[in-house]
Amino acid sequence: MINEYEKLLAGLDDVDWASLSHAYESAHDVPGRIRTLCGGDDEARKEAFSSLFSSIFHQGSRYSASPVAVPFLARIALAGPAAAREDTMWLLTRLAVDWHDEYDVTTGINVDGWRAAAAEAGPEELLPWYEEQLAAATDADQRAQLQEIRDWVAAGNSPDSRWSALQSYDAVLDELPGLLALLDDDDARLRTRIAYLLAWFPEFSTTSLPRLLALAAHEKDPVTAATALLAAGLVGPSSTAEDITPYLDAADPLMRWAAATALIRLAGLDGTPVGPGLLGRAVTELTAAARSPFNCVTDYCEGDLHGHIERTLHSLPPGSDPAAVREALDACLPRIVWDCYGSRTRRAIEELFPAPQPHPAPRYADLTAAQQQLLGDLAGHRHAWLIRSSADRLRDLGLPHTQEALQSFVGAHRTA
Repeated sequence: MINEYEKLLAGLDDVDWASLSHAYESAHDVPGRIRTLCGGDDEARKEAFSSLFSSIFHQGSRYSASPVAVPFLARIALAGPAAAREDTMWLLTRLAVDWHDEYDVTTGINVDGWRAAAAEAGPEELLPWYEEQLAAATDADQRAQLQEIRDWVAAGNSPDSRWSALQSYDAVLDELPGLLALLDDDDARLRTRIAYLLAWFPEFSTTSLPRLLALAAHEKDPVTAATALLAAGLVGPSSTAEDITPYLDAADPLMRWAAATALIRLAGLDGTPVGPGLLGRAVTELTAAARSPFNCVTDYCEGDLHGHIERTLHSLPPGSDPAAVREALDACLPRIVWDCYGSRTRRAIEELFPAPQPHPAPRYADLTAAQQQLLGDLAGHRHAWLIRSSADRLRDLGLPHTQEALQSFVGAHRTA
């Protein structure tokens, strides 16, 4: 361990980690992994991050060790080794909201609803139920199992994932006042990471909103500026539309996309000043972004610009121009850059290839532009499982149904 970072880990060994849990039962290994983040061995650091992601944040689940690790991770994000700070911010973001929330939600987190649901499954609510079950149980093995769970719940835990996730969310919320310093960090990637993290904390908006709007106004890095602008639109009240509307005329199309997305969210709030004219302009900007995607993308929807645009359009309030919305959705349809569940891919295949191809199959060059785009995206997709999950339908349609076959079919004609 490098001595200059020892102060960041003060109290790490005072925690009874063995009494806490993560995905692989006892969390006794967590302090060693956190300490490795501050070491000088790059390979060991990567392995430590991988271990932490798969243990205290395992496929979206969080555990009793997860919120306890947060304060130490926040210190590393603020003042740890340069090689560790950005990844630590990613881990903090995941501990606050899992990737399914980040991918699916374009209108911001409903924390009030989350808290209400979690309260119904908290230890205070569940403990009487477990005690009733324990009192009624007659089988010795069943009683032993119920006793163990009852004692665990009595210690302040809950088996409900909404409750355990909320504990980590609140732990990150507690660290936000200190993490705000990253908005002024010299590293644009860290400024982006904190702006993105703030987008998921509407309860902190009284403090974060003016800082996010200031960052959007003065930031030189376009991705950081757009991330901050959309974050402001996700946590701000309806009046935030007045601050965001001018960015519909920004020179940078990424800023116009962020403004349009934010305004659509704000239009769904009660008392919003966003009128039909502005919503029409917002839809026009999203259509333009779908047709001419940017070279750089933001973290929203894991960088899936078209998936994010599609979800945003589906959140439009009633009264939007259906023809304009359909045009925008059609522009998104063939773009399968990343599809979390495969549903967008299957729908695109069904809509763009409603009937089997004639025999012999047409050449790639003879397909429509939208059909070419879809197959081109699939041929170069970063996840082969997406093609495998649609292989049967592609085969039934007389289309190449493996990534290798798609790459051969598309060949040199593939569109970007």
